Amino acid sequence: MPMPPDPEAFIEQVLGDEERYLNTSLAHLMRFMGLDTVEWEGEGAILRDVRGKEYIDCSGYGVLFHGHSHPRVVRAVQEQAARLAISSRMLPHAPAATLARMLGEATPGDLQYTFFCNSGAEAVEGAIKLARARTRRPGLIATEGGFHGKTLGALALNGKAFYRDPFEPLLPGVRLVPFGDAAALAAAVDETVAAVVLEPIQGEAGVIIPPDGYLQAARAACDRAGALLILDEVQTGIGRTGTLFACEPSGVVPDILCMAKSLGGGVMPIGAFTARPDVWQPFDENPFIHTSTFGGNPLACAAGIAALEAIREEGLLEKAKARGAQMLAGLEAIAADHPEVVPEVRGRGLLIGLDIASQALGGVFMSELLDRGVLPTISLNKLQVVRLLPPAVISEEQTRQVVEAVGAAVAAAAAMKDELEGA
Repeated sequence: MPMPPDPEAFIEQVLGDEERYLNTSLAHLMRFMGLDTVEWEGEGAILRDVRGKEYIDCSGYGVLFHGHSHPRVVRAVQEQAARLAISSRMLPHAPAATLARMLGEATPGDLQYTFFCNSGAEAVEGAIKLARARTRRPGLIATEGGFHGKTLGALALNGKAFYRDPFEPLLPGVRLVPFGDAAALAAAVDETVAAVVLEPIQGEAGVIIPPDGYLQAARAACDRAGALLILDEVQTGIGRTGTLFACEPSGVVPDILCMAKSLGGGVMPIGAFTARPDVWQPFDENPFIHTSTFGGNPLACAAGIAALEAIREEGLLEKAKARGAQMLAGLEAIAADHPEVVPEVRGRGLLIGLDIASQALGGVFMSELLDRGVLPTISLNKLQVVRLLPPAVISEEQTRQVVEAVGAAVAAAAAMKDELEGA
């Protein structure tokens, strides 16, 4: 599709509409950050704006594991749209049944039954409802720094008060414990707790990887108290960390597993939670206990089927491991040269976070990185961590370019450090 004949006029129209009709303060922030452009098209790891500038896209909050406009996923959605786009909700349709079977076969252990929704927050909402219905208990344990969505129930689990406070009182019975502290978690789980809700790796907190044995300890604590373990793999799942689900290396099987983001192959929004047969009992008693009009629609499920097929048939997990190792090694070398700007780099697979020493340095770093054609991701629960979440289809050369751009951006920030600190 050709770009607008007058890109500058088009940009002003879009940003003006954003300011007047979408989100005024966000539009002003985008202008302040120098993001005064409009994205137009994407292919693979590349995103282009209306001026024709290309960016290597490491953003999207983890949605784009397959890259932009993956041909297999686009083709599946186009073919499904021509046949049946929206379900009658009175008859079953094949894409939902097929995708549910594929997830039942792909998820760890005896996880079997899946409910489809439209987002990660909805998946968490459904999971905590199911946990309460199954256990008939009110309590929920989540972690400091955790992020599970911003709908009212999921928001109660959010580990940052900044997002919770305007909406209090929220869901009662929620307690937060330090992430990675197995003893604190075990002490909090008692016979009043319906479920413990954890991310295997905290994403919005800045790519926080727990100590070895933490998930196993959480599983044991839940088993002792008769509580359920819900793992939120909305961001880490569907290949992001180099395995289909981030919990797999631990050997831990949750009672309910939440997913979204990459499940749609970067083309369609879809969320889901998958549960063990025994946990699914409330649905056995009442199949309408939890529903969603658009959840599991044929288009989204067609995208999910194609996304899982692409992962299996195109070796995307192996690519994620290789490109992630390449990028992480390069970034660690940069951090070693400039610890005054980047004190630490953390990551697994293609989920990578860079600690930036100060907000001022972070502003310079982000601006320089954008100028050099790399789109990063901020961390909503820890703004001083800049994340890189490239797609598994990123090439070795593109990965090298990202590392070089980061190195140049860090060097520019280091050169300004004294000036910024003296301001």
